[in-house]
Amino acid sequence: MTKKKKKKIKGSKLSSKQLQRELLKFFRYHSKKQFNPRQIIKKLKIENNKDSVQYALDQLVASGSLKVVGEYRYKVDAASLPASDNAKSDRNTYQGKVDMTRKGDAYILVEGLSDDVHVSEKYMNGALHGDTVSIRTWRPRGRKKLEGEVLEVVERAQSAFLGTLQRFSRHAVVVTDSVVPLEIRVATKDLMDAQHDDKVIVAITEWEHSRYKQPVGEITAVLGAAGSHDIEMKSILINNGFDLEFPAAVKEETKHLLTHIPEAEIELRRDIREITTFTIDPDNAKDFDDALSIRYLEDGRLEVGVHIADVSYYVRPGTALDQEAFERSTSVYLVDRVLPMLPEKLSNELCSLRPNEDSLTFSAIFVFDEKDRVVERWFGRTIIHSDRRFTYDEVQDILDAGKGEYAQELKVLNRVAKKLRKQRFRKGSINFETDEVKFRLAEDGTPLEVYVKERKDAHLLIEDFMLLANREVATYIDQKGKDTEIPFVYRVHDEPDPDRVEDLVAFARDMGYNMNIKSPKDVAKAYNALGKAAEKNPALKLLEPIAIRTMAKAIYTTDNIGHYGLGFDNYTHFTSPIRRYSDVLVHRILERNLGEGNFFRVKKDKLELRCKHISSMERNAQTAERESIKYKQVEFMEKHIGDVFAGLVSGIAEFGVFVELIDSRCEGMIPYELMDQPYEVDSSRLSIKGRHNGRVIKRGDQLDVQIVKTDLQRRRIDMALVEDGEVMTSEDSGGNARSNGRQQNRRRSSGNNNRSRSGNGKRKGGGGGRSSRKR
Repeated sequence: MTKKKKKKIKGSKLSSKQLQRELLKFFRYHSKKQFNPRQIIKKLKIENNKDSVQYALDQLVASGSLKVVGEYRYKVDAASLPASDNAKSDRNTYQGKVDMTRKGDAYILVEGLSDDVHVSEKYMNGALHGDTVSIRTWRPRGRKKLEGEVLEVVERAQSAFLGTLQRFSRHAVVVTDSVVPLEIRVATKDLMDAQHDDKVIVAITEWEHSRYKQPVGEITAVLGAAGSHDIEMKSILINNGFDLEFPAAVKEETKHLLTHIPEAEIELRRDIREITTFTIDPDNAKDFDDALSIRYLEDGRLEVGVHIADVSYYVRPGTALDQEAFERSTSVYLVDRVLPMLPEKLSNELCSLRPNEDSLTFSAIFVFDEKDRVVERWFGRTIIHSDRRFTYDEVQDILDAGKGEYAQELKVLNRVAKKLRKQRFRKGSINFETDEVKFRLAEDGTPLEVYVKERKDAHLLIEDFMLLANREVATYIDQKGKDTEIPFVYRVHDEPDPDRVEDLVAFARDMGYNMNIKSPKDVAKAYNALGKAAEKNPALKLLEPIAIRTMAKAIYTTDNIGHYGLGFDNYTHFTSPIRRYSDVLVHRILERNLGEGNFFRVKKDKLELRCKHISSMERNAQTAERESIKYKQVEFMEKHIGDVFAGLVSGIAEFGVFVELIDSRCEGMIPYELMDQPYEVDSSRLSIKGRHNGRVIKRGDQLDVQIVKTDLQRRRIDMALVEDGEVMTSEDSGGNARSNGRQQNRRRSSGNNNRSRSGNGKRKGGGGGRSSRKR
């Protein structure tokens, strides 16, 4: 039997049915592109005229195979594309967010699906990290997890990118610093005098140029030669979606803001300028967004006011200033700088509660009885006059000495705060006391010292009163909306994932520590007990970040499920509107609902969308903060190559052992070839075992390590194992059997003993410190 020859179409005039078949094959092959009839005739080299091709296109549109995407331009309808030959299509389409890997493939995070959808690089269709996309999915035969293909980019996560300029004779290309580098073509007239290899910011003007087959953009800022500390910090901000400058419209609006407080505005507010009031902040803070007032009432009860900068008085809905604050959603605190949510005139001047000045505030005022129990609360707009600006260290010195300026007031506030804290932990609050890494920097930003910040009563005092205000504001709205819901911005935290908790318990058991987790309440108690045990056994500190990872992330939402970590049924963020847009929204909604007859309701679905954006930007800010810390840690270790430090095994991989240094919390890796013998990795990744003498090294074990090499670009520290004062090396090129070659270490560092302070901007979330900031 002879095989039927495939009919050639080139130079042929096809029948209507043939033409439709060939067109469909053509569009499916070029699934990302769009064509008009003339282009199709030219591409297929057929003899059919434009009218016959147009008719065939119309038929395919009517059948749902193609879709019209412009005037006489057509594209394949993605829903009509067949799934992989080796897969069963579920014909489902979803919208989700791209989480791209360094290999170019991605996982699409889809709300409502239990698992992320994997999309291989060839099916990304131009989508980038963070983009919102439409996808179709299928389930490969014999596999549980969904695979997918990007059908359309619904919304780009960013249109401006940081990258390195590559200049050519007639054009230039910017290679971006994104997860998967992107090449953006730039015309020579749009270079702004940037030189070859300069770091630049490029704005996309055309995502898919028909001629160049790549995005086209123009340079909007030239940062200069790559490699400086300043440019690296700016790169971290830009790559996480934060603009370095405020738009011109925002700057113009800010110029015209009133710098004095009108008498008419004072008349509308509760005047508490005569009551003792002060702020407590880090020593280099400039944005003082909260203050405390204290006075004894005639009946012997105590009144404490929590006064918050009234940002919503200056930042009005519908303005360019408000829109920009929403887009940023948060200030970003890197090691050596702060990128503010609001222009400096607002954050450091008009809204900052500076001493010896009248300030507009939104207040939560509480009355405590003789047993330090809250018996009354009041919310409303106020005007205050701060008598004193304290730093945390100054307050701690006064509390320790029992004397000094406002010593009596500070002692009383500390007493009440301790009772609030004790009550909170009794009701199930978890102590999230994770170590916060701080730096002492030289004038040029070079790290001179890395140390762990110690949190004392002064920090906790502020934190507990801020937590009280946040809780009570949320409770007020929840109670007022009991019959008819008042849509509100809640800060919620779900219960921990049971499977992850089981993994943590198994891990702890292998380290010789037992945890009781029969119920969610038991989990909270077990986590607090772990924190106390870690104070005595430093190895157990490695369990604390793992315990935190068992938790859901705290987010902003209109769905009030409570805050598990704090043990609160109701919680919000009210206390930091200078640096969090969520708090600005809370102030606006709260103010409209104060008083018996006032019920103000925004549209819940629109408010929820705003909550999602704010949560997303908060995650970006946290990522930027972590990246800046890692960069500065590696930069610090550049000066300590050859030095020996004590560290704890923090992780185990197939290619080496991760070690966190005890003094600085810098983490690096020992490759197996720089250890004393070949090791086998346990399936649990909790330990390794030596092939020669059976030596076992577990997570949490203390080792001595030498700093061998640092790589700032990759944020990496390479270490070698030190035994009896000598460094292990490998002479086995095969990498399997490892020898015991050794070399004498050069010197041993005693670590960081001088604990000089160097804050990096104010960081008060529920009230104080880094850990509470994420509550």
